[in-house]
Amino acid sequence: MTEVLPLAGFVIGITAARRADELGALFVRKGATVRYGPAIRIVPLADDTELRAATRRLLEDRVDAVVATTGIGFRGWVEAAEGWGLGEELLDRLGKSSLLARGPKAKGAIRAAGLSEDYSPASESNAEVLRHLLDSGVDGQRIAVQLHGEPLPYFVDSLRAAGAEVIEVPVYRWVGPADPGPLDRLLDGVLDGSVDALPFTSAPAVASMLAVAKRTGRLPGIVRALEKRVVAACVGPITAAPLAALGIPTVQPARSRIGALARTVSDALESRSPRLTAGGRSIELRGQAALVDGQWCDIAPAPMAMLRALAESPGRVFSRRELISALPDGGEEHAVETAIGRLRSSLGSPKLVQTVVKRGYRLAVDP
Repeated sequence: MTEVLPLAGFVIGITAARRADELGALFVRKGATVRYGPAIRIVPLADDTELRAATRRLLEDRVDAVVATTGIGFRGWVEAAEGWGLGEELLDRLGKSSLLARGPKAKGAIRAAGLSEDYSPASESNAEVLRHLLDSGVDGQRIAVQLHGEPLPYFVDSLRAAGAEVIEVPVYRWVGPADPGPLDRLLDGVLDGSVDALPFTSAPAVASMLAVAKRTGRLPGIVRALEKRVVAACVGPITAAPLAALGIPTVQPARSRIGALARTVSDALESRSPRLTAGGRSIELRGQAALVDGQWCDIAPAPMAMLRALAESPGRVFSRRELISALPDGGEEHAVETAIGRLRSSLGSPKLVQTVVKRGYRLAVDP
């Protein structure tokens, strides 16, 4: 028998702009199908006038502390400054300040620039960096905070309330995708049941996806799908915040790493894959497919929706009206009958799904 990879049959949607291929490769290696729908793109650093203005402001006077929140952002800042002819001056000013790195990637970028960090929390948390600064005393100090694609209002406001002058350094900014088509198709896949999980690596990607869904009238359906069937996975609590605000549950890895995120998604999907016995045969649901006695069965979205619904309570009789609500596009009783017929054909055994006269359908599970 051919080995079936752990994520075979599942479809993963990726909205990331950065390292999307790397994340996708982790899922493909486990057998999943990956669909890309970038929700954001990054404004090129050298073209960002806000970054240049913030850099010049920083160079006007001494800087007591500089907070580096991301490795790619810090490296890009230095590279952009070199392009403007300000690289040597910026490194000199940074070298005379106290450098704080949020995590190991920011720490690595600081060291790659020939500098050294003075503090980096084991938790990789902005909150702990802020606590360290406040405990050290910031009244009258001039502090630069490298942003990571979106504002950090609580962080910045807390420093200012404690008496610091804060320079916000917008090293890169997120904007909407240049081509919204792939994201639109990915959202359609979430709604029609052909996408099983959405892993997110940044809060801006989540916010952008939700904004597109709202603008196109699809937000209620997207929320329902993420609440019930589609795994919403986030690399950390900051990324999860826009989903949490809508009451959408998420799974998160213990450490904010892409590899850990992929493992968390894999575990969540496998734990949600029902395994049951019907008609004397073993059935395992796999996202967009099923294994029947170890044999692979590809199943279209509408029949798969029927199988998922019937598998929620194996052996219980589901009325046609109940099953209509499970269909991706709804419909009438005839649509249920058609989907059930296609499901039986896909499973290769008509007897696995029983018709209960005048009542509905059930999986052929012994009482």
